[in-house]
Amino acid sequence: MRFIKIISVIVVLLVGAYALSMYYFVEDSKNFKIEKEIDFPVDKVFHQFNNLQNFTRWNNFFTNSQSIDIDYYTPYEGMGSAISYVDPKNDRDGEMFIRYENPNQTLRYQLFEDKNENPTLVDVKFKAVSAEKTKITWFVHTPKLSVLRRVENFWTEDRFAENIDKSMTNLKNVLGNKVEKDNQMAAIKYDSLMVENEEGKLLLGINVSTSNKKDALYKNIVMNYNKVYNYISMDLGKKEDEFGFPMLITDADNYKDKEVSYFMGIPLSKKIGITDNNFSFRSVSPTQNYIIYYKGSYAGRVKAIQQLIQKAKKDEMRFGDIYQVFIERPMEDQDVNMKLSLSVYK
Repeated sequence: MRFIKIISVIVVLLVGAYALSMYYFVEDSKNFKIEKEIDFPVDKVFHQFNNLQNFTRWNNFFTNSQSIDIDYYTPYEGMGSAISYVDPKNDRDGEMFIRYENPNQTLRYQLFEDKNENPTLVDVKFKAVSAEKTKITWFVHTPKLSVLRRVENFWTEDRFAENIDKSMTNLKNVLGNKVEKDNQMAAIKYDSLMVENEEGKLLLGINVSTSNKKDALYKNIVMNYNKVYNYISMDLGKKEDEFGFPMLITDADNYKDKEVSYFMGIPLSKKIGITDNNFSFRSVSPTQNYIIYYKGSYAGRVKAIQQLIQKAKKDEMRFGDIYQVFIERPMEDQDVNMKLSLSVYK
């Protein structure tokens, strides 16, 4: 009995010492600032922050869990927009609001976590460093914590900073694909032969062999494009701005063959786990390409491909695969809008 009393006294003293140290030496809330720069225009960056449907696609707070369920509330974008979320696997829930917006300059978020009546306030400022670079600054004010919970303030800033680092990586991937698509559409000059240095890509797709009779090849391409697109968008849950234009890779001169083998893939930013053995990843190394944009019937592409091959032969260049990039998704009984790229080397 005496032993229990001694233990109880020690526990009380320890708790008291802990409480006093928290009360006198640890603030009840935290205020800190985090700054980052990203190589994209301020208007494109801001739209990823003030539209909460965009925001939850790349912010690590929401993307790091497969079990999180998010509800969006009108107006969906700008001041007054809101979301609520529940993550049963990680035992967390909350609500988030945009309370203030100054377009392309400032946003204020209010985050209520786990039934806490006091919100975390986050002011985000955006500054155009140049036409293609934006500085983002987060000013964070955490809610007041009770004396016994103030120890959490020791790691709050580190946890927030880690989340921002991961989120910025995701945001770069999202904007990279989106800006690449926008720039590519704006730069199109049809039927003009050009030289282009192509960056490496990682494609997720399917290997195919099929007949080259009449329209059989194009129908097969449409069917397999739909397979790949549905797998990436539905099974893997990827959004349009998270992947690039579909690409078909095949031998440059196999348009003359009775049977054609090709790889139909869609670019992703990184490898992810896949469970369907029908699909595989394929890496495309950086190459120098002769390119031409073409719009018309799929069969009519042959003339454009021949132009690329003749150019390579005239320049005494060896050539490899032909990359057929569909600027608009391939659809049956419709013209194609595509970029044809012939990889060349000495």
